[in-house]
Amino acid sequence: MKTWIRLAGYLRPYTRRVALAVACMLGYAAASGLSLGLISPFMQVLFGRAAQTLPGGAQLPRWPSFLSGLLPWITGGSAHESLTRITIALVATFLLKNIFDYLQQYLMVWVEQAVVRDLRRDLYAHLQRLSLRFFHGERMGELTSRVVGDVQFIRGAIASGLASLIRDSLFLVVCLFWIFWASWQLALVSLVLVPPVAALVVVLGKRARKNSEIMQEQLATLTGVLSETLGNVRVVKAFGAEAFEERRFGVENRGYFRAFVRVRRLAALAGPMAELALVLLAAGVLGYGGYLIYESGTLRAQDFFTFLVALLSIVSPVRSLSGINATLQEGLAAADRIFRFLDQVPEVRSRPGARQTTGFRETIRFENVSFRYGDGPCALSGVDLTIRRGERVALVGLSGAGKSTLVDLLPRFYDPTAGRITLDGVDVREFELASLRSLFGIVPQESILFRDTVAANIAYGRDDPDPHRVEAAARAANASGFVERLEHGYDTVIGERGLTLSGGERQRLSLARAVYKDPPVLILDEATSHLDSESERAVQEAMVRLMKDRTVVLIAHRLSTVLDADRIVVLDQGKVIEQGTHEELLALDGVYRRLHALQFSAT
Repeated sequence: MKTWIRLAGYLRPYTRRVALAVACMLGYAAASGLSLGLISPFMQVLFGRAAQTLPGGAQLPRWPSFLSGLLPWITGGSAHESLTRITIALVATFLLKNIFDYLQQYLMVWVEQAVVRDLRRDLYAHLQRLSLRFFHGERMGELTSRVVGDVQFIRGAIASGLASLIRDSLFLVVCLFWIFWASWQLALVSLVLVPPVAALVVVLGKRARKNSEIMQEQLATLTGVLSETLGNVRVVKAFGAEAFEERRFGVENRGYFRAFVRVRRLAALAGPMAELALVLLAAGVLGYGGYLIYESGTLRAQDFFTFLVALLSIVSPVRSLSGINATLQEGLAAADRIFRFLDQVPEVRSRPGARQTTGFRETIRFENVSFRYGDGPCALSGVDLTIRRGERVALVGLSGAGKSTLVDLLPRFYDPTAGRITLDGVDVREFELASLRSLFGIVPQESILFRDTVAANIAYGRDDPDPHRVEAAARAANASGFVERLEHGYDTVIGERGLTLSGGERQRLSLARAVYKDPPVLILDEATSHLDSESERAVQEAMVRLMKDRTVVLIAHRLSTVLDADRIVVLDQGKVIEQGTHEELLALDGVYRRLHALQFSAT
């Protein structure tokens, strides 16, 4: 019920369209009911008047009082005139029935797609708000399955489920009305099979929902394997692991196949079982109806014919309704998964009433900061560090020393496990998250670009980039030369992750992106570690220009890149163990001097 209530919340903005669709469904049911009601007059005019003189001796059909006003127009006059009028009435009712059916389908498709759009919007927005820690334990393919696959199941529940549930239920009520009107005795006999059929539908529905959730989880896993493999296709080919990945994908693919077949088998079983029950019921009704007509004389032939047509007409809605249960259960299972995901609270978020910031005047401080990833060991332990405005601070140390973790805490990709980070004495958690992150420009070790134009990648995150600023940023990053040689210059669409460019070209575009943002604090995370000598020289020249008049935090493995830093901070096992200028650290004869000796003795 809670899931239904939350889904109903997504329908609420479109209440008018849903109400109009329901009105069309009512019109569809009314037109269908009128077409069933015309059977009795038709039968009487066709067979009951053949030997009678019209219009004097004809007996009017037995019709409900609210419809009886139509009888004089339908059955008056000669048999030919009456048949003509009934034919016109039938055509009109079927025309209305199909118009109402078309309108309700169109309206519900509009509503269904609007709900899908809103759900995907909320899912994507929630993904953007979640903390980086969340993504460490998730496959990208499984998250894609949430946004694409699970929402599709909900679409099916709204379109095929909710809409058909209302329409077919209304039509079923109309059919039952005519069944009881024609012969309440036969109608009571017909109800004998209702409880067992309903019990069967409930049991199958529960099993369908459980199996549907398993199927959706299997689909998410399958999508995860696919996304993971395609995203690392270079590694797959380098290790000759194509056959291994085919087998791995095959295992998950077969698992999804089995789960899907189980769900469809249950869904397919409901319809035939319901129809078989109706056929058995019809066989019994035929026998009992014959008795009422020929033996007791309590049932007229035209009423019996109306009863039979109405009874057979409920086959379609009953079969549809029995299958709808499986569709609804699939949608509810998907909704449960989606809402569990939406209920996850981001670990890092802006506090209520958070303040805005546009920069800092004096210092950034790490005050006894400790941090660990999950239940793992401490990545940082008791770090005390001050970064003054305009200072160039280099972080060095062995792999795993905590350098990247330290800079990730600055823009609040994570929050410290203990201690705090302050900006001019104010805890960074007091600032609005977006405004805090606007202070930092980050050039990562591995350049991440998007499948978009060069200009859009440089001005990433801006809806209307300034072309002059884009070109100026490219020149500052030593990127304008190769960009202008591209086929369409700044309007050239680069491949996904920028793989159509060389490593040096990608890195220069990353620098240009940082130049365009023009942040007061620049974080360079081993920005030249994977480049050849020529590319490194071009990037280094750009970095020198970019670092001018900015506060810079530089991570480097190669000590040759940090010699000109104002201060070098040495980390080891998550702790700051040394800091000073290059000359001061060499004079200490500590870890930095040993690292320096190891690197420069090898050159």
